[in-house]
Amino acid sequence: MATPGNGCGLGCSGGGSSSRGKGAPSSSSPPLMGSFEGSEGSGRGVPSWGWRVCLAHRFAERRKPYQASDISASHAFKHLGLALRYFRWWYRKTRLEKKQPFIDLFNSQPLRQIYGCPLGGFGGGTITRGWKGDFCRWQLNPGLYHYKRVVADQFTVCLRRKGQTAYQQVLSVERPSCLQGWNWSFCGHYAFYHALYPRAWSVYQLPGQDLVLTCRQVTPIIPHDYKETSLPVGVFVWEVENLRDEEVEVSIMFTFQNGTETKEDRRGGHWNEPFCLQEGGHCVRGVLLHHCLPVNGYTLAIAAREKAGTKVTHFTSFNPAGTGEEVWRDLLEDGKLDSPPGKGPPTEKGEACAAAVCATCTVPPLGHGTLELGLAWDMPRIHFGSKEKEHYRWYTRFFGREGDACPALAHYTLTHYPEWEKKIEAWQRPILEDSDLPAWYKSALFNELYFLSDGGTLWVEFQPEDAPSLGAGQGLSGLLPVLKEYGRFAYLEGQEYRMYNTYDVHFYASFALAMLWPKLELSLQYDMAVAVLSEDPRPRVYLMNGQTAQVKLRNVVPHDIGEPDEEPWQRVNAYLIHDTADWKDLNLKFVLQVYRDFFLTEDCTYLRDMWPVCQAVMESELKFDTDGDGLIENSGFADQTYDAWVVTGASAYCGGLWLAAVCMMCRMAEILDEGAALQKYSSILASGTAAFERLLWNGRYYNYDSGGGPSSNSIMSDQLAGQWFLRACGLGEGKYQVFPPEHVQSALRTIYEMNVLGFSEGAMGAVNGMRPDGVPDTSSVQSDEVWVGVVYSLAATMIQEGLVQEGFRTAEGCYRTVWEQLGMAFQTPEAYCQKRVYRSLAYMRPLSIWSMQLALERQKREAAKVAKGASRAPSSP
Repeated sequence: MATPGNGCGLGCSGGGSSSRGKGAPSSSSPPLMGSFEGSEGSGRGVPSWGWRVCLAHRFAERRKPYQASDISASHAFKHLGLALRYFRWWYRKTRLEKKQPFIDLFNSQPLRQIYGCPLGGFGGGTITRGWKGDFCRWQLNPGLYHYKRVVADQFTVCLRRKGQTAYQQVLSVERPSCLQGWNWSFCGHYAFYHALYPRAWSVYQLPGQDLVLTCRQVTPIIPHDYKETSLPVGVFVWEVENLRDEEVEVSIMFTFQNGTETKEDRRGGHWNEPFCLQEGGHCVRGVLLHHCLPVNGYTLAIAAREKAGTKVTHFTSFNPAGTGEEVWRDLLEDGKLDSPPGKGPPTEKGEACAAAVCATCTVPPLGHGTLELGLAWDMPRIHFGSKEKEHYRWYTRFFGREGDACPALAHYTLTHYPEWEKKIEAWQRPILEDSDLPAWYKSALFNELYFLSDGGTLWVEFQPEDAPSLGAGQGLSGLLPVLKEYGRFAYLEGQEYRMYNTYDVHFYASFALAMLWPKLELSLQYDMAVAVLSEDPRPRVYLMNGQTAQVKLRNVVPHDIGEPDEEPWQRVNAYLIHDTADWKDLNLKFVLQVYRDFFLTEDCTYLRDMWPVCQAVMESELKFDTDGDGLIENSGFADQTYDAWVVTGASAYCGGLWLAAVCMMCRMAEILDEGAALQKYSSILASGTAAFERLLWNGRYYNYDSGGGPSSNSIMSDQLAGQWFLRACGLGEGKYQVFPPEHVQSALRTIYEMNVLGFSEGAMGAVNGMRPDGVPDTSSVQSDEVWVGVVYSLAATMIQEGLVQEGFRTAEGCYRTVWEQLGMAFQTPEAYCQKRVYRSLAYMRPLSIWSMQLALERQKREAAKVAKGASRAPSSP
C-alpha cells in the first residue's frame, strides 16, 4: 500500500537539523555513531554524557555463550561426574517437574545486541525498549524473563500540512512479516539512541520533512525516594522541532499488544477498554489492556496527557497478526483515531489483540511542541512457581491491590514526571559536571544501575502472617520495623542465574543499594540474618561431588534466599552445585557488609542487632582454621565465589577476607563496648596477619594459595578484596591497618602490569588469574575469564590506594569491551574470555562500579579537608 513516508524510500537525504540540542560529544567511541548521517547536535535536551549509538550501527563482533563444547578435554574429564549428575537433575526439573532450572546450561541465552534502558521501577516488573525502538525484553512474572520482540508495540508519527497527510511512518528500522499495511524500515542512518539510566533519548531526523523528533524515556529511579522508585511505569516525552516556516500538525501513535508474544496471548479472554481520568485539573486518556490469566494476571495501560492544544484519541482493539490497515488508515485519514466508545470484545482462543492511543498537536513555524505518552502496568498480586502463597508488590501500598490501578498509575506518571526529572538531574549533575571524571565512567556508573530494576527484582510487602516464619530472627529488635516499613527486597544473581540475593555476589553489587537505597540494603540484610539463624535439615545430593548433606545449617550464611520457581525466603539455597556450608567466603562477607552498612547509615540499632549474628557466623568460620594459626584454610575444592577454581590451604582471597572480617569484629566490639570479644579478635588478628604474610607474600604480590599446586603462585586480580572492603569502610590504615601498605601497593602494581596491561594489550580489563610468566592461568574455566564486577572492585581498590589513573584504565577496558565492542548494553555479563565466548548475560556483580564512586567521593572529601587545613594554617613569618 502506498502511503506518505516509507523510510529510506525518500532517499535519506533530507534530515532536518537543530541548534537546540547540546550537541557535545557523547561518551561512545566513534564507531557507534559512524553510520549516522544526520545533522550534528540534533535532538532536544540530549545530554553530553551517556551511551550513544546510531540506529544503523552493526556490531562487528558477535560472541556466543560459553557451552559444554568450549570446555577443554582435561577440564571435561575432571568434571565428568558433575556433568552426569547435572544432566539427571536438569532432566527431572525440566521434563518431569516442568520448571525452569536455576541455571540452564543447555539453553544459554544467545547474544542479542539490541537492548536499551528498561522501563519500570524496583519490584513491579520491567519492560525493555531496545535502542532500535522495539519492546523486546519482558519480566512481568517475578524473576522469569521472556525475550521476544513484539511487533505491534511501536510508535508511529503522522505529519499533516495544509489539511493533508504528508508523512506517516513507523519509527522502527525493522521490516516484520506481519502488519504489512504499515510503513516500516525507517532509515536508521538518520536516528540515534542515547542512554543515561534511568532516562534515554531516541532522536529521529525525518527524511525530507525538516522536522526532528526527540523521544525522552523516563522511569522514576530516584535515590532515597522509595515510593517513586517502586512504580511500574514509564513515560515517553516527545519533543517536536519544526524547522520549516509553516506550521505542521504532528501525531504520535502508540500501539501495544495485549501480551508479550507468549502462548498465553492466544488463550482467549483478554480484552481492552478505553479510559479517561480527570483529576486535579489534569486529564489523561488511554486504553487498558486486561491480560486475564489464572495466575499472575495483569493490566497494561497506554495513555497520553490531554491539555490545551493537545488532542488524545484511541483505537480500542485491532488484530496484531493481521495487516493492521484498519488502524493505519484511521490515522492516515485525519491524523487522529476514531475513539470508539465501550469495551472491546474478549479474544477468542487463538486470537490476540492490540490497542492504540494517539496524541496530536500543532507546531508553529520554526517552533516546538511536546506530546506526553505513558505506559503503566499493574500485577499487584503475585505467586512464585510453587504457588503456595500470594504476595503483594510494594507499590500496592500506594495504589491498591485490586488490579484496577492502571488509570491512577498512568495519571500519576504523566503529571509527576517533571518532578522526577528534576530529582534525577539533581542527583546526577554533580557527577556529570565533574571534569575530573572520564566520560565513559559517567556512562558506566549510571547505566549499570539498570540491574537493580531489571534483575528479576522483587519488592513485596511484609505480611503479618510472615512473622512466625522469622523464627529466631524475631529477637532482632529492628527486624519487624524495617520489614514492615520497607518490605522485602530481592534480586537475581543474573537473568540466567535465577537465584535471589546470591550473597557472595551481592557482596560486590551491594554498594549500589547501600549508597542509594540504604533501607533496602538493611531489609535484605535483616532477611539474611533470619536465614543465618535458621536451618533446613532436608537432605539432598550436591552435584559437584555427589555427596548428600542437609540444605541449610544453622549459623552459616546461605548462598541465596531461593529461586522464582519455588518460594523465596521460605526455601533458601536453590544453588546445589556445592554444599556452600563449607564455603569460606559467605560468612565473612556477611560481617563485612554489616559493618559497611553501619559505616554508611550510622544505624546503631542495626549494628546491635547484627552483632550476635556476626559472632555466630565467625564462630562457624573458626573451624576452618585447622592449624590454629589465626588464618583460615581452604579445603582443596572451589569453596568460594570462584566456584570452579580450586583453592588449597591459606589463600589470598579468602584469607584476606577473613582478616578484614576479624578487623571489623574488633571495630564493632569497640563501638559496642564488648571488651572480651575485642581481646579475642585482636589476638586472632595479630596471629592471622603474621601467618598470612608468611604463607602468601612472595615479595611482589600475594600468591593465589599456599597449596603448592601448579597455579599456587598465580597472580589473582581479586587478591586484595579484603583491603578493598576495609578502605571502603574507613579502615585498613593507621590503627586499623591489616595489610602492609607497601605490600598493597606492590600487589596492585603487579596486577596492573600483568593482569591488566599484560592481557589483551590492556584493552579488556583484568583477567582473573595470570601466571608469573605473563600467560593467563588456564587451571580452571574461571581463571582465564574477566569478571566485570571484580574488575570494577579492583579499580576501586586502586583508587583507594592513590592509583587513580590505573584504576580508571583498568575499568575502562571492561566498559569499552562490553558496551562498545560486544554490544552488550544493558546486559553486562558476569564474564568474558579474551576471544569468542561470554558467560551469564545481565549479571548482578557489575553494580560494584558504585564502590569506585564511593572511593572517589572519599578522596574528594579528604582533599577538601587537606585544603581547608592548609588555608587555616598560619603563614610563615
